Amino acid sequence: MKREPVKSGELAADKRVEGFDEVVAAYSEEQALSESGRCLQCKNPACISGCPVNIDIKEFIFQVTRKDYAGAYFTIRKTNNFPSICGRVCPAEYQCRKACVLNKSKLAYASSEAINIHFLERFVGDYGMQHDLKVLEEKDIGLSKIKAAVVGSGPAGLCCAGELARKGIKVVIFENLQSCGGVLRYGIPDFRLPDEVLDYEINCLKDLGVEFKTNVVVGKTILLNELFQQGFDKVFLGLGAGVPSFLGIKGENLCNVYSANEFLTRVNLMSAYKFPEYHTPVNIGEHILVIGGGNTAMDAARSALRLQKMNGIKPEVSIIYRRTETEMPARRLEIEHAKEEGIKFKFLTQPQEFQADDKGFVAFLSCLECKLGEADSSGRRKPVALPGSDFEIECDLAIIAVGLRANQLLSAVTPGLKTDEHKDLLVDKETMQTSLNGVYAGGDIVGGEGTVIEAMGMAKRAAKAIIRSVKIN
Repeated sequence: MKREPVKSGELAADKRVEGFDEVVAAYSEEQALSESGRCLQCKNPACISGCPVNIDIKEFIFQVTRKDYAGAYFTIRKTNNFPSICGRVCPAEYQCRKACVLNKSKLAYASSEAINIHFLERFVGDYGMQHDLKVLEEKDIGLSKIKAAVVGSGPAGLCCAGELARKGIKVVIFENLQSCGGVLRYGIPDFRLPDEVLDYEINCLKDLGVEFKTNVVVGKTILLNELFQQGFDKVFLGLGAGVPSFLGIKGENLCNVYSANEFLTRVNLMSAYKFPEYHTPVNIGEHILVIGGGNTAMDAARSALRLQKMNGIKPEVSIIYRRTETEMPARRLEIEHAKEEGIKFKFLTQPQEFQADDKGFVAFLSCLECKLGEADSSGRRKPVALPGSDFEIECDLAIIAVGLRANQLLSAVTPGLKTDEHKDLLVDKETMQTSLNGVYAGGDIVGGEGTVIEAMGMAKRAAKAIIRSVKIN
């Protein structure tokens, strides 16, 4: 008899918009057993190839069916350092679930029939966290005198640090902000990734001996070559892509036009949603527009709507996107949640110009209607603006969420550190070594914005290469 997929519980939409509590609930044991029982245990599981870090999905799900949750946890941790994080934020429908043999969808993402691998991973990860299961160390005495500097504490930096520390290498992470976590901290709201989950994983790294130094801007307060002078043998750069992209239209410098990067940093890292308890103000309007179609746009829109609700403003948030919903790169789950919470979507809409009121604040967004043309380099059909289709949308706050570019703060002052035309760092794809000997890189600073698990995949390759190189030498 065919079993129906097990849905995870969620806060009701009218309750979730009242604050930043986590929306998606973890599986209960009964739900996890039911969902894991749907797995066919394929002889050649395609789902594993769909995972950027090649988790043994078949094995850990089998262990769940046997109630061996600790075993499942350690199976995942062999290749994925942060199961509780990835189980919450990984775009599984585009990766492992898309490759699942039960997926009947011909779309670019998995249908509901596919095994909910991410929910099972979260269940197992949270089990490990609740029972404080310790990360298995594989210390190599020959590596104990090696020191590695990791620049950036986002998913790539944290992952690389963990891989090296498990082998006995002394690791110091340098973070330019006051709190560690990178985009996991400042970019993803609590309603998707609670701080306590991230804090737990960071504390696990501290237990492995990883040292964290915050408020250190490598490239300003200390240069790359000075790290080597201080005794570090290897350096990993997990700088992220922290420079926001803009639309290049008139009026982007008006008051109340934010980049999503600034808006989410104020809300998440600096706790603006708890103002005045935390002294970080953030403006909130009555008619909010978010421009973009990725996860960052969803996070910004859903955060803005919550701030309206918390400030007694009738929620009115719209997402502007040049293509249709089919082409949106955001997770299907996040799109559905945004709809449930009352966020409106205006598709096939091309922003043209922000217009100001008499005080210099944004008041309207002028737009053109679009149609879809031929596919572009992204593989999606290109939006083509329709002449004469001009219209205006009322707007007293706008958030631009159209991507991030490479942070050049370090590369601009480091001779010999080569970048491509987008200013991303050039690396050997096998070892992740940059153009400088002993310097490796991974994450969004290599090849542009990607997912958390993709950043971790690059970090793991770099860590393996670092370990090989020091053993050879």
